[in-house]
Amino acid sequence: MFKKIDSSILFSFPTLADSRRETLGFVRFSISPNLDNNPFDFKSRRKGKRAIRGVKMLWIMRFSGFFSAAMLMVILSPSLQSFPPAEAIRSSHLDFHLRQSVPLSLSDSHTRFLFRRSPSYRNAEQCSSSDSKFSGRFGVCDPSLVHVAITLDVEYLRGSVAAVNSILQHSLCPESVFFHFLVSETNLEAVVRSAFPQLKFKVYYFNPAIVQNLISTSVRQALEQPLNYARNYLAELLESCVRRVIYLDSDLVVVDDISKLWRTNLGSRTIGAPEYCHANFSKYFTSRFWLDKRFSGTFLGRKPCYFNTGVMVIDLVKWRRASYTKRIERWMEIQKNDRIYELGSLPPFLLVFAGDVAPIEHRWNQHGLGGDNVKGSCRNLHAGPVSLLHWSGSGKPWMRLDSKNPCPLDSLWTPYDLYGHSH
Repeated sequence: MFKKIDSSILFSFPTLADSRRETLGFVRFSISPNLDNNPFDFKSRRKGKRAIRGVKMLWIMRFSGFFSAAMLMVILSPSLQSFPPAEAIRSSHLDFHLRQSVPLSLSDSHTRFLFRRSPSYRNAEQCSSSDSKFSGRFGVCDPSLVHVAITLDVEYLRGSVAAVNSILQHSLCPESVFFHFLVSETNLEAVVRSAFPQLKFKVYYFNPAIVQNLISTSVRQALEQPLNYARNYLAELLESCVRRVIYLDSDLVVVDDISKLWRTNLGSRTIGAPEYCHANFSKYFTSRFWLDKRFSGTFLGRKPCYFNTGVMVIDLVKWRRASYTKRIERWMEIQKNDRIYELGSLPPFLLVFAGDVAPIEHRWNQHGLGGDNVKGSCRNLHAGPVSLLHWSGSGKPWMRLDSKNPCPLDSLWTPYDLYGHSH
């Protein structure tokens, strides 16, 4: 059972607006009443009570607009202080794009979240000491930390919180896990802090404009979201002292000690992931790709296998040295002109890394539990031991549970769900 907190905290999330207008030094909320059509144009004023009442009513409405704006700024003021984008960004050639701000607009119907506080967690006695917020003087650069990167967005926030909770509950040294949250919205840090008061984490802003013109249509609209491509830029976003990171999708739970995955031997490879060589690799690319040797020739000398990019161990030092982000972007540019694949952010990773991936046990990605990319039908577990359950595909456990139509395996996700509806 989860421990209830004494008071409920309700968070509202403004809608993300155009993110290309300002520099990322400050996040600005601009609320200005309409100053057109001045009601106090006394050159054309009319006599009589009706005109006087009209002027009074317009004056009251005008005052009300200013008052509402002032109250709104008071309410939003914590959000203005909770996100330090300039501190989070560690980039050189992406500096122009990454330092743009996020103008936010308030929607009429706000999406509201309420999360219970996570159960308490402590390091085992054999863990190295790291009980302060940033592990002493080393901070995020502390060599004893396990680094995990996850995206945060409103639609998948419930899944991300459950993923973090599962990692903490099954880690031998949970206080030694440092989370790097990638966001395109600037108001989610407080939610994480309320659910995990002890958590070591940092928020990194990913500007959608970086990939907006590189994304092509996919079989499912969710796969076209810019934040799906943030994993391509981890080497630029994270501090240079972070040499290795585990990247995890938001629709999974970890049921084993994450440090076991962290200790994966990558050898000379840049990334490690569970591979599935029995899968039909050719289906991930169009016939045009396979018929054109300029494209299909990229796999010459390799034995490419499918791997799921939702669970990866990445050597950031090797990634930076080989400029893999540029290589991925190049394939995305080719896709815009030649349509060589259909499936979102996965194919560029396959083009760059397939056949050169350090193998990880399949237990670390029991994927496909969300069903296929169209119907989201129920799936069974693959044979063998399980360390990580992954609801890749169109069906998500929290959505099916809320609709009262869950799949049998969705019950394995429920124990880590900290979400609760507000009254």
